[in-house]
Amino acid sequence: MAVDIVWTVLVGLWAILPAYLPNSAAVVVGGGHPIDGGRTWRGRRLLGDGKTWRGFVGGTLAGIGLALGQNTLAPALSPGLPTFPLPVVVSLPLGAMLGDLTGSFLKRRSGRERGAPLPIVDQLGFVVAALALSVVVAPAWTTATFTLPVLAAVLVVTPLVHLATNAGAYLLGLKNEPW
Repeated sequence: MAVDIVWTVLVGLWAILPAYLPNSAAVVVGGGHPIDGGRTWRGRRLLGDGKTWRGFVGGTLAGIGLALGQNTLAPALSPGLPTFPLPVVVSLPLGAMLGDLTGSFLKRRSGRERGAPLPIVDQLGFVVAALALSVVVAPAWTTATFTLPVLAAVLVVTPLVHLATNAGAYLLGLKNEPW
C-alpha cells in the first residue's frame, strides 16, 4: 500500500515535471520586453512587467527540452514511467506558461500588484492549464497518464513544490517575494 502511494506520487511528479520547470526557468531567463507591451485595460496593466517574451519562450523551451530528456531517460529508469508524445512535449510547458499568464491577468483585474499572492491560482493555475491543453491535444494519453490517484497526488504535492521552489528562488535573489 505505501509502495503504491509512493509510486503514484513519483509517476505524478515525473509526468507533470515538464509543466513545473517553465515558470522557474522563466524567472532565470526572463527580462526584456513585457508581453503586454505596457498596455492597460480599465486603468490596470494587462499582465505587468514580470511577464516577458524572453521568459515565456525560454520557459516553454526549457520544459520542452526537459520532456524530451525524460523520454530518453524513462525506459532506462523504469518501464512504468510515462513518456511524452510530441504534442504533449509542447502542451505541458506551453500550457503552464499560459496558465501563469492567466494568473497574472486575474491578479491585475483584482487590483493586485506584481508579486502579490493569489492563493490557489498561484499554486495550481499553471498545472490546470497545462493539463487542460494536454487533454485537448492528446486526450487518450492525458487521461491514461493522469489517472485519478495520479491527479490527486499532483494536486496535493504541487502547492508544496511551488512554495519550496519560490522560497529557494527568493533566497537566491531571483525573486523579490518568497511566495
